[in-house]
Amino acid sequence: MMFARLPRPPRGLVRGAVVAGALAGLAALAACSSPSSRFYTLGADSAAGSAAPVSARTSAAPAWLIEVAPIDVPPQVSKNQLVVQTAPTQVKVLEEERWASLPGDEIRRALSTSLTQQLNTIDVYGTAYPDGTPVYRVSMNVQRFESWPGSHALIDAVWSVRAVRGAAVMTCRSVVSEPVSGGYDALVEGHRRALQRISVQVASAVRAMAVAAPVAASQGKGGGAAGKGGAVAVPACPSDGVGAVAGG
Repeated sequence: MMFARLPRPPRGLVRGAVVAGALAGLAALAACSSPSSRFYTLGADSAAGSAAPVSARTSAAPAWLIEVAPIDVPPQVSKNQLVVQTAPTQVKVLEEERWASLPGDEIRRALSTSLTQQLNTIDVYGTAYPDGTPVYRVSMNVQRFESWPGSHALIDAVWSVRAVRGAAVMTCRSVVSEPVSGGYDALVEGHRRALQRISVQVASAVRAMAVAAPVAASQGKGGGAAGKGGAVAVPACPSDGVGAVAGG
C-alpha cells in the first residue's frame, strides 16, 4: 500500500503561527491580570441607603417648581476619569478610578435630588409644566472642582436662582472645602458633602425668592419701583454666598 506524502508547510508560516499564538496568549493573560475600573457617583444620599421598597404614589402639585439647568465644569475635569491634584500646577488622570457619568451630569443630578427633597418640589427641567405655577431656574457654573487625595475636596461655584416669569435673579458664589482622609472613596464623599452644603445655600435662596415674589408683585400693581421699570429687589445671598445682583 502506498501513501501520498503531504507537502510540508513553509517554515516561516509555522513560525508566524507560533508567534501569533504566543502573542494572543500574552494578551489574554494581560487582560486577566489588569485591574478593573471602579465607578463613583455623587448621586447617593441617605434615603438611597434604605432597601425597603417604595410604592408608587402621586404627590399633590407643589406651590412652585424648580428647573435645574445643565452644569458647566472646568474642561480639565470634564471627563469620566477622576482627575486628582498632585501639586498646585500638576494633576493626575486616574484610568481605573472613574465617574459613573461625566462630572457635570453627576453634579446636576445630585443637586436636583437634594433640592427637590429639601424644598418638597419637582425639578421640571425638560418637562412641561402648568403656566400658572411659579418656576425658579437654578443655574451653576463650577469654576473649580479640585480633588486632593488625603487632604481636601473643593468646589468653587457661581450659581443663580431666577424667576422664570419675572425679572428677579439672585447670583451668588459658594466656595466649599471639605477635609478628606486617604483613598478615593473618601475623596468622592468629600465632594458629596461639599455639594450638599452648596445645595443647602441654593435651597435657602429659592425659598427667599419665592417669599419675595408676592411682595414684588404687589409693589408692581401699586405702582412701586418694580412697576415703573426700576430695579427689582431680590434677597441677599445666603450665608457663605456673596454677590447678589438684580437683573432681567
